[in-house]
Amino acid sequence: MGIMPHEDVDAAINLALTMDIPFWPQLPRLSFYEDMYVQAMENFPGAIVDVKNTRIHVDSNKFMDDIPKYLDNEDNPAFFGLSDRYSAVYRKFLSKKMIHFNAIRGQVISPVSLTLKIVDENDKPIVYNDEIRSLAFSFIQKKVNTQFRELKEKNERTFVWVDDPGLEFIFNAMCGYDSTKAKKELTVFFDGIEGPRGLHLCGRPDWDFLLSLNIEILSFNAYAYGDIFVTYPGVKDFLEKGNVIGWGIVPTYFDEFYHENIETITKRLETMWKTLEQKGLDIDLIVKNSMLAPATCNLLNPDKTATVENAFGLLNELSKRLKDKYL
Repeated sequence: MGIMPHEDVDAAINLALTMDIPFWPQLPRLSFYEDMYVQAMENFPGAIVDVKNTRIHVDSNKFMDDIPKYLDNEDNPAFFGLSDRYSAVYRKFLSKKMIHFNAIRGQVISPVSLTLKIVDENDKPIVYNDEIRSLAFSFIQKKVNTQFRELKEKNERTFVWVDDPGLEFIFNAMCGYDSTKAKKELTVFFDGIEGPRGLHLCGRPDWDFLLSLNIEILSFNAYAYGDIFVTYPGVKDFLEKGNVIGWGIVPTYFDEFYHENIETITKRLETMWKTLEQKGLDIDLIVKNSMLAPATCNLLNPDKTATVENAFGLLNELSKRLKDKYL
């Protein structure tokens, strides 16, 4: 996860650094610019950020006016970077010494979710404007690659995944942007990604669609959907290719978290792994190609940061227990 409920930058970074694979946090409670959609739209042609009304949209006329500037900067990494204005965390995270970690991770919103969410001046999602959508895919690809290069300077074992909370909506019959077009465009998008190609989502899309994408890391809400996910034949093929699954297994919602403990979470995850073993996968392969994560991001708990921080603690406890047992 990248989104955290903290308003204290140092506290958020320090918590992220307790992970085996730390990440730079996004803090939307701190500023509208910390919203993952707003961050991704920095320097996008035609983008208008209305901080007062917490709204961002693309003006199609301004989009055309801004194209020359975009073309002039296509080969300028700084144009696709994340400025201090759009993230109070990112540069501070980069100032940390991180070479000793197993890896470090970054994140950028997926072009699918971005174009489904962001609208034009007529409140029409930009996914339905072929010209704007096409540029958005290229734009986000450059954002991912720029971030990857910056993070790789801190740790060679870097990856940047795309967050895709809106991906599940393309499987809705009411969505005019269908999964066939999305798969074609995502395939081209991931082909141009530098470093390990990863996708993260918390929702429930078409699992066969996800497992057939040209990605190497798939992170999902295993707490909610793991029992269903492991029944799909594609999971076995995905892991046997050497790809990695990120199991979002520790809940971060107050009501869910306080019904769980290390024993129940361990049992929940190992039950999923046993299902994969029954399908012919070796447990050593499953463990080797697995990461652990919180189930979801969370900004809504009544205790603000407490449950999220406790969830991170339980996640570390779970990781140690499984390493001791299997490695």
